[in-house]
This record gives sequence, structure tokens and C-alpha cells, in this order.
Amino acid sequence: MAVRILLADDHPLTRSGIAEFVRREETFELVAEAEDGFDAWEKIKELRPDVALLDIRMPGYDGVAVAQKVKNEGMNTAIVMLTSYDAQQYVIASLRAGARGFVLKTVSPKELTTAINTVAKGGLYLDPEVASVMGAQDFIPEQLSVREREVLLLAAKGLSSKEVAKQLFISERTVQTHLASIYDKLGSRNKTEALLLALKYGVVTLEELLEDN
Repeated sequence: MAVRILLADDHPLTRSGIAEFVRREETFELVAEAEDGFDAWEKIKELRPDVALLDIRMPGYDGVAVAQKVKNEGMNTAIVMLTSYDAQQYVIASLRAGARGFVLKTVSPKELTTAINTVAKGGLYLDPEVASVMGAQDFIPEQLSVREREVLLLAAKGLSSKEVAKQLFISERTVQTHLASIYDKLGSRNKTEALLLALKYGVVTLEELLEDN
């Protein structure tokens, strides 16, 4: 089944180029385009796409505001921020608003395909160029164990606790215990924030995140 995609960008040339790429991909279906945040939000409510590619800066609602509305409504649409801005505050604001992916407009077609497929499956995707923005550090309050790192990486790729447990040959309850410990050590509230902080502190690498399960 094709991944149903909504594209929102206020720059016609950029939007048409991305739209043409999406239309060419056999596993994607472009269900709508929008030129501002108001239009994007209305079409997301109406069409419930699997993935919404949102420019972070648009007239009306910006991408972060739209992502927050999707999150608040409990919708299943996965948000990928598509932007020329790579400052850390944009990455953090996007992910805190519930975005599942963040890619720069310089992204290659292959990477954009990977980003869309990853978030459509429930995973998280950060553009490789964002890694330098996050800025690794050598110290965090308390290091994650090897097992906790494994659990975090698998969960970030979209695996459920049951699936993580099966892959690591541990119980689902043990997975939940590890996640609680991870959140506590990193000072996060959920796996999105945990992954963001783990990348920032150099606990996990983007290469590890993008490896196949």
C-alpha cells in the first residue's frame, strides 16, 4: 500500500520539485499540496495522510504549529519538517511539537525517501547534516547501559515494546523498565526527546539510528 503524503511549502518552485519527485515514486501517493499552514492543517484534518512534509516557515501556521495541532488531536499523520533552517532550536522545536523527522531542503532524493518510509513505519529520522547541529558532548549525568542503548535505538526505529522484547530476547516488562530508566537518565519525557538528547550527548550516533534492524 502506498504511503499517502501531503506536501506544504509556500515556495512554488520548491513545492513543485518535491511534488514531482513524490509522484514518480511508486510507493508514494501525493494526496494534496498546500501553500500555507492554514491550508495544510485543513487538508490534514480532511485527508488524514500517512505523512505530512511541512516547510517550517510558512504564512499562517508555521510547520511547528501544524505539527503541534496534529499531536494535540492525536492524529496518526507523521510529520517531517522540510526546511533550509538547520539551527538547533528549529530541530528541538520540531521534535518537541511531535515531528517524527527533520530534513534540510538540500536532502537527496534517496534520503528523503528514507525519511518518509522511516516515519511512516513509526520511526524517527534526522537528516545527517543535523548531526553536526546537535553537537556531541562527552559527558551526560549518567551513562546508558549497553542494553539501554539497544532498547532506545530499536524503539526509535518504530518497534513496539513487544517487538523490541522479541528481538532482544527479553520480556516486554523489561523493555518498559529500560525505557523508564533511559528517560530518567536523560531527563526526557518520551522516546523522541530521549533520542534527541542521546544524539546531542553522543550516546548514540546517527549512523546507528539509520542502520537496518
